[in-house]
Amino acid sequence: MDYIQVGKIINTQGIKGEVKVYPLTDNISRFDKLEKVYIGEEKTLVYIEKNWSKKNFVILKFAGYDNINEVLKFKNEYLYIEENDKVKLEEGSYFIFDIVGCNVMDIKGNKIGVVTQVITNTGNDIYTIKDKGNNKEYLIPAVKQFIKKVDIKNKEIVIEPIEGLIE
Repeated sequence: MDYIQVGKIINTQGIKGEVKVYPLTDNISRFDKLEKVYIGEEKTLVYIEKNWSKKNFVILKFAGYDNINEVLKFKNEYLYIEENDKVKLEEGSYFIFDIVGCNVMDIKGNKIGVVTQVITNTGNDIYTIKDKGNNKEYLIPAVKQFIKKVDIKNKEIVIEPIEGLIE
C-alpha cells in the first residue's frame, strides 16, 4: 500500500490527548473529511474523533487516546493517509510529493537538476533544484512564466529560465 504524508505532529494540545499538526497541504479543510490516519514510520492506524483548525494548524483528537501521556510519543511524527484517500486536484495543480524527484531541464533540453524540495509560500511555491554535477542549488518560482511543462508520469519538468536565474 502506498502512503502520502499529510502533516507532522509538532506538539500536544491540552491534556485530553489532542495533537497539534503542521499540515503539509495548502488546504487544511481536507482534514475535515479524513476518518483515519497513520502515524510515523510504523504506520500506526488511528481514527480521528474530532478535528478543528487553530491559526494555520490542525488540532486532532484520536479515538481511544484521552490523555496527554498517550500522545506524547507521537510528537515529531508524520501523519500519512492511504493513496486512495488523497483529494482530487484541479488541472495544473500537483502534490508536492509528485514534484519532488522530478528531473528539470530547460526548453533546449539541457539538464538543470532534480527537484529536492518545494517551498510553499503565500504567493507561489518555489522549487529547489539541485545540480549534482556542479554541486549548485537553484530556486525556481513555480509560475507559468518559468514552468513550461510538468510531466508527473515521466517525472520531468521543463523550465524557461530568465537570464541570471540559472548560473
